[in-house]
Amino acid sequence: MSALLPTGWLREAVTAVFHAVGFSDTAAQAVADALVEADMRGVTSHGTMLVPMYVDRVRAGSVSRTEQATVVVDAGAIAVLDAGHALGQLTGDQAMALAVTKAKSFGAGAVAVRNAFHFGGAFRYVEAAARDGCVGVAAANTRPLMPAVGGAAPVVGNNPLAVGVPMPDGPALVLDMALSEAALGKIRLAAAEGREIPPTWASDAQGRPTTDPVAALAGMLLPAAGHKGFGLALIIDVLTGVLSGGGFGGGVRGLYADVSVPNNCAHFFMALDVAAFGDPADFAKRMECLAAEVTGSPAAPGVDRLYLPGQIEADRRTAAAVGVRVEASVLDALRRTAGEVGAVLPDLPGTT
Repeated sequence: MSALLPTGWLREAVTAVFHAVGFSDTAAQAVADALVEADMRGVTSHGTMLVPMYVDRVRAGSVSRTEQATVVVDAGAIAVLDAGHALGQLTGDQAMALAVTKAKSFGAGAVAVRNAFHFGGAFRYVEAAARDGCVGVAAANTRPLMPAVGGAAPVVGNNPLAVGVPMPDGPALVLDMALSEAALGKIRLAAAEGREIPPTWASDAQGRPTTDPVAALAGMLLPAAGHKGFGLALIIDVLTGVLSGGGFGGGVRGLYADVSVPNNCAHFFMALDVAAFGDPADFAKRMECLAAEVTGSPAAPGVDRLYLPGQIEADRRTAAAVGVRVEASVLDALRRTAGEVGAVLPDLPGTT
């Protein structure tokens, strides 16, 4: 069961919770904006449902109340930041802004971040770069969830990767994906409903592909496109954890494991200034032409419309500008967390 909540109310409520646990108004609002926007885009796994876990970690000390990462390397077009286990939305915004600033000076900017924490939806950072006229790239590593090809133990996370490209009209073109064939949440849902899963989604604990969701939950996710997804996930571990001097592989801990132990993930951000490569107006025309070739191409039988990456989520966000649908369990957890930290939530108008 879900409720359609006023989007403004949800932002205020989440902001109030993070302010109550010791964050400034500006920082609390930034985190709330990021989480609520994920809900608006339909990416609920990165939305308001995360608030209780984030707050538990802040109160346990594995997430700090630091609101800015420390710059430990600043060398021309690149930088390395130490996030100090701060909320990832705060240091992610900082890192991408720095990457964009460097791109405006050097044509390209790259920033690696160590000692980081979950940064929510990667779309947020590449969209910010696109708004500043840059192609943006954002990536993060996670705890090991997937085996090597033919392996029987998890060695790499289903590491998210996002790329954002400025478009002449409307929202940016945004690719935002994790590198497992399917999300863990889909497997949990199949188990709850007692139905099989495709054999490409997961393996059992011995590394054998399985259609049994229960065996899959005790086993491992499988990478998208087999060896290609595994290889790309491994490279993201290099760009994030290895390159930054931070956590990688088994050094990254689960978000829902011991909340007193830092997550210790790492991030990577890159920006390419379109204007450094040529006339931005020409780039816009070429992107418009490419987009038209995709969306104007013939559709398969039964398909009404063809979309660019990120277009469906952008449409959802527009539709949710006034109200966003949230599961009752998520709303209950938000209220419970607010009560635990002494946050006063705004009055909620009637829900549907």
